[in-house]
Amino acid sequence: MTPTIRPATLNDTSALAVLIDIAGEGMPNAMWRDLAAPGQSTLEVGRGRARREEGGFSYRHAFMAEAAGEVAGCLVGYPLDDPYELTGLDEMPDLVRPLVRLEAQAPGSWYVNVLATFPEFRGQGIGTKLLAQAAAEGRKRHAPAMSVIVGSWNAGAARLYARAGYAEIAREHAVVPPGFSDLGDWSLMVQSLR
Repeated sequence: MTPTIRPATLNDTSALAVLIDIAGEGMPNAMWRDLAAPGQSTLEVGRGRARREEGGFSYRHAFMAEAAGEVAGCLVGYPLDDPYELTGLDEMPDLVRPLVRLEAQAPGSWYVNVLATFPEFRGQGIGTKLLAQAAAEGRKRHAPAMSVIVGSWNAGAARLYARAGYAEIAREHAVVPPGFSDLGDWSLMVQSLR
């Protein structure tokens, strides 16, 4: 099975919400819970965020992988600001601060914010193909490097990025939601495009 990669559309926002939560290992769901209106599900919040025209999780920054006639995975990425401003860091949720501090160490890079596949499609090269799409997007925008942040507990993802040429350049202690079973550090991994 050869996956195809295409830009996301508004019709993909439900799948994007689920894949974003898979990539974040449940942390997006915890943050969406705080944003939910009474009676609103967390996936409704995630879908609404994916439907935005701007913002990190906008469908406009996403590519979908399709295999066997269905959505198999996604990539969400965009260039990080250069210079990267840390103004307002103290007002951000505790969960987000370490991630923002790491992003600030890769200004101007093309940032892989989300890379996820549904479990039944794993081990079929879809992640590698999505990373190739990310590198193509970075080169198209003349980014000096690619960047991604990985939890130290996600050894499989770290291996995927290392095989693609990413190397760790910084770490921050991860702040996780209450009851989150994985503890450790966030690792900023970078790959030069020069």
